[in-house]
Amino acid sequence: MDQTRTAFVFPGGGVQYVGMGRDLYDTYPEAKATFEEADDVLGFSLSQLCFAGPDDELLDIANSLPAIMTVSIAALRVLEKRGLGPDSVGWVAGHSAGEITALVAAGVLDFAEGLRLMRTRSTLMHEAGQRNPGGMAAVIGIPTEDLEEICTSVQRDTGEVVLISNYNAPGQLVLSGHEGALERVLTLVKERGAKRAVRLAVTIASHCPLMESAAAGLRRWMENVHFRPARIPLIANVTARPIRTPEEIRHELGIQLVSPVRWTESIQHLIQQGVNTFIEVGPRDVLSGLIKRVDRSVARFSVGDVAKLEALSQALSSSAG
Repeated sequence: MDQTRTAFVFPGGGVQYVGMGRDLYDTYPEAKATFEEADDVLGFSLSQLCFAGPDDELLDIANSLPAIMTVSIAALRVLEKRGLGPDSVGWVAGHSAGEITALVAAGVLDFAEGLRLMRTRSTLMHEAGQRNPGGMAAVIGIPTEDLEEICTSVQRDTGEVVLISNYNAPGQLVLSGHEGALERVLTLVKERGAKRAVRLAVTIASHCPLMESAAAGLRRWMENVHFRPARIPLIANVTARPIRTPEEIRHELGIQLVSPVRWTESIQHLIQQGVNTFIEVGPRDVLSGLIKRVDRSVARFSVGDVAKLEALSQALSSSAG
């Protein structure tokens, strides 16, 4: 595998499901040790929440994001055992909360430190959502410029927050903001012919100004966190450009919750640097689908369970042979 042309990418929220990670735990000692470490760090059985639910508890953002991170790191450690860890790729990136997982992969934090950061971030988001309720919605099939124009108009007319919070892929965007403004934008985009405009099942408006109290709380909490320089460059959500120094990383995390996720630009930048293979490490394959929409020609692998891990190993062995 050509190191300079391969990137690991890590999913953020919304990909959790009851049962995730169970086959990893049962099959690989290093994955089992990862779940046991997470249980010990958090002081409750996150592993059983992943494996058996209940679903409503796993859906709670304070649990779901640490759970997704744990599954991702468990899969990553299996890859490392096989010589396919972060040091064998040239780049890492994480979507939204997945950026913290990417930092662990890049050696900026160890797993326990990263898990505590993820749990703190998630709890602060939950509290901010209660303080400033809002929502999110997915919009597909409308030009970005048109949606930005509609959001600007609705914000001006209502005095409420609504904006594009996730530039996920060409024609696939996510909105965040106040309930009333969000509903108004959805009505207008349907009139403009959007293929799909649906509310997401969340009560938190991520990556917009409604998360300012969470971002401020996270900045204060990180004052006591020691960040190491990244061993490999990470493509930042906020700028879609590489960061490596502790100062850059601290700044990125401090503003990420109130800034849009520029995932399309992030993937485009990696491709411009010569990356032609993306390995998605974590539950499901949402990021692989988004990357396909950005550029269908690049290779995409998803490794969040035993079958997919073994398929990747087999594919890489065949290409090497």
